[in-house]
Amino acid sequence: MAILFRGRSTDEGTPGYLVWGDDYVHTIELPDRDNRPNISCIPAGRYPVQMRVSGKYGRVFHVQNVPNRSHILLHHGNYAGDRSLGFRTHSAGCILLGSKRGRLSGQSAVLASRIARRKFETSMNWEPFELEIIDAK
Repeated sequence: MAILFRGRSTDEGTPGYLVWGDDYVHTIELPDRDNRPNISCIPAGRYPVQMRVSGKYGRVFHVQNVPNRSHILLHHGNYAGDRSLGFRTHSAGCILLGSKRGRLSGQSAVLASRIARRKFETSMNWEPFELEIIDAK
């Protein structure tokens, strides 16, 4: 089981922490845009996650059973802003992992993303798990 605790969503993205066992990484997702494909984070809830092979990212974790969505991955990247408002994004609805939070080119971002991704994947040993996403109150 891993739990993603989300912070407040803004046009620059939705920050969070992905926690498993005694460890965590930072996350950033697209802003909340009512679960619209390619422009929104996914809804809070519980989802099964399995390994799959992506043409772009290689072996990655894939979030399953997201209502009206597909191909939601946990992968590396820095930005997850609202492109229609001029912000950068490396996400089409996926969850980006980072070792720390910061700003790049004046925009909220996660940093040292490939390191965080490797840390998470190694810790989870590529085994299926359940992901619970909890929105900020």
